[in-house]
Amino acid sequence: MEKRGNTAAGIAAGVAFGAVAVGAAAIAVGSKCLQVARTHAGLARVKMVRGAQGELVRVLQQGGVYQSATYLGRRRFEPVFEYIRAFDAMFEAEDSMRGIVGHGIERVLMLGGGGYSYPKHALATHRLLAMDVVELDASVTLLARRWFYLDELERMAGDHLSLITADARSYMGEALAAGMRYDVVVNDCFAGSEPVRSLATVEALCQAKVCLNEGGLYVANVVSTHGGENIDFLRNVVATASAVFKRVWVVPCVDEAFAGEDNYLVIASDVDAYDFEGAVPFAADFLGEVLRD
Repeated sequence: MEKRGNTAAGIAAGVAFGAVAVGAAAIAVGSKCLQVARTHAGLARVKMVRGAQGELVRVLQQGGVYQSATYLGRRRFEPVFEYIRAFDAMFEAEDSMRGIVGHGIERVLMLGGGGYSYPKHALATHRLLAMDVVELDASVTLLARRWFYLDELERMAGDHLSLITADARSYMGEALAAGMRYDVVVNDCFAGSEPVRSLATVEALCQAKVCLNEGGLYVANVVSTHGGENIDFLRNVVATASAVFKRVWVVPCVDEAFAGEDNYLVIASDVDAYDFEGAVPFAADFLGEVLRD
């Protein structure tokens, strides 16, 4: 089911993409451009490249980064990027969530569609899960249907998948007004290689928090700059999440095969009893600036 948001879409308020900076290990030799399309964030190119093991990989490239990728054939629902696989960390909290608040992870709001890599994986491996996915740009959703198996996912998932064409921040406001609540809110929004700051502020995280059921999780993909040397935005995101939620975890998810930058998951909740494999501790002096509108 696809719905269109009522509010005007603005690039500053949330172009919905994930991002992996193209690294030297991503094999571009012999790559082939399959389609060029104009999007809110500029030209997007669908290309065929080869992975580290020589396997064919279809990628959506924009602004110098791979926004999405898919294997072909029988592996088409398997995530290519490490950070997409890392989103499954949310399910590590499910047993504790059931014990503490009486429900598991049944409904997820994902901010950022792109090639719909994570919805494709999550709904294929958790058949009872329902997902609402917000993507600003209808042209990107069309690319995902044509090249990234979104059409097959829609047929398979049925009413477990809802596609919303809208600005991510505005949609959260509409969801709040409609009384909709989720067990997890995932933020995977980028404008090309740049994070969407308006989705990382205290005000935005407060919106996300109110969208959550009791015991719910907020999960964000954050990318370094300058070849992994600059993590200032990560520090700011952690500081901001710490100002809104009781507990924050940082989970590195480095992708040696495809990324020139480091990806991190920032997970936040008002339940501090959860445990996430690979989470790294941080001290108070790690915290950066608390971001505000």
